[in-house]
Parts: sequence; structure tokens; C-alpha cells
Amino acid sequence: MEPNTLSISVRLRRRQAETALVSVPITEDVMQANDEGGGRKMDVDKIIEAALKLGKLESTQWEIEGEPEIQLHPIQNGPRATTIQ
Repeated sequence: MEPNTLSISVRLRRRQAETALVSVPITEDVMQANDEGGGRKMDVDKIIEAALKLGKLESTQWEIEGEPEIQLHPIQNGPRATTIQ
């Protein structure tokens, strides 16, 4: 930084999106009763819940998607106050 200049700190946040494909087994755990004439049908909410659990496993392979997104951090608390000299 040049002498006799001022600067202001701005807190930024960078987020990198990653994607993964997981395979949810179709078992009784993800099924529900079919109200339209008996039998069973898949329960989308239970499938999503199972997919999210699979995404937390160490064995899940994540791939980086696109460029990082840089944005203003919603909380702007800079470094400790300093005096101008």
C-alpha cells in the first residue's frame, strides 16, 4: 500500500458449486401406499431425503461445476479499528 493513502476493507464470499449423481435404491423405505387403487408408489420426499444422506458419504464423488461465484458477504465486520496516521 502506498504511503498516505486510505483504504476500506470489504468482506467478500466465494462459493464453488459442486455436483454429484447418487443412486437411490428403490426399496420399501422410499415407497408409500397408492391412494388411487391399492399397490405402492414411490415417495418423492423420501427419495430426496435418501439422496441427501448419500451425498454426505465420503464415497460420494463430487465434481466442480463452473466458476466460483464471488459476492459481497452479508455481514460486513472489518478488522479491528485502526487510526489514521
